[in-house]
Amino acid sequence: MNLPGTDPLAPLRETLTRRHFLRSGSHLLAGAAMAQLGGAAPLGASPLGRSPLSMAPKAKRVIYLHMVGGPPQMDLFDPKPQMAEWYDKDLPESVRSGQRLTTMTSGQARFPIAPSRYRFDRHGECGMEMTELLPNLGKSADRMCLVRSVHTDAINHEPAITFLQTGNQVTGRPCLGAWASYGLGSMNEDLPTFVVMVARPTNQEQMQAISARLWSSGALPGAHAGVSFRTSGDPILFLENPNGVSDAVRRRTLDGIGELNQRLLDDIGDPQTRTRMEQYELAYRMQSSVPDLADLSVEPDRTWEMYGDAAREPGTFANTALMARRMVERGVRFVQIYHNN
Repeated sequence: MNLPGTDPLAPLRETLTRRHFLRSGSHLLAGAAMAQLGGAAPLGASPLGRSPLSMAPKAKRVIYLHMVGGPPQMDLFDPKPQMAEWYDKDLPESVRSGQRLTTMTSGQARFPIAPSRYRFDRHGECGMEMTELLPNLGKSADRMCLVRSVHTDAINHEPAITFLQTGNQVTGRPCLGAWASYGLGSMNEDLPTFVVMVARPTNQEQMQAISARLWSSGALPGAHAGVSFRTSGDPILFLENPNGVSDAVRRRTLDGIGELNQRLLDDIGDPQTRTRMEQYELAYRMQSSVPDLADLSVEPDRTWEMYGDAAREPGTFANTALMARRMVERGVRFVQIYHNN
């Protein structure tokens, strides 16, 4: 029995672990950072709600195609004509400046310079230089923004990919999609704000590992982490009710779990509890929205002319690209496709 005026949860709060405190505090730090950058949602607001920003965002949706193990930029978008004069000469020490070698190249006797074999042409009114390997893309040069100034100190694939996604070579920070979800909010309550798909590569030799830490929300609330859609079979597992469970029973079950989680949220205030509650409700709504999203039978013939017959096969890059288009049409804010090799 508790004495009048005492808090029955005081002993529990006194024994909260350091890890729980830091984990909870990290959300406050992330909120403070975003408040400085452009205004953040007030404490207690839905983590999926849109934050009041100091300026109207121009970007509404993003489809991010991440080509893991693609051709080097010197063969596609970044001409280096002077490299032809250095053909087969050893890389000067002044270029490497003592940078350590990767395991793949540490056994080489020398490091000769190899210029691109391909011709570069100027395209569009802007005169953007692009390789002869991409003649069709060159037709859209005036609609593109090509950034050639980015660089990194990373010498291996994994830290370089992590750096590109989060701004740091060490995992654990929010990724691009998580920041977009946090800053711009949801456009469709029946689908995730941030979706990730990993396309099946045609070349499966020496594939680079692609894992969920690349679409983590880091210190932001977990609701802003990417939701991974499967590229074969059902996009999301276990969306259908189990045999013998009706929609009414599922609804009552979620309501009961929601009440318990709400009590826990009121008592402890852990943001992860709020995230869990919203994810349960989102999953329930996705039971009707995902089948409609995945139904490609309604696509007209011109779709297959544009994307090719490979788009009919789940898991292919063409199929994931088509799914990404259908997602943004339905209000998904950020869609990311990883394509290996």
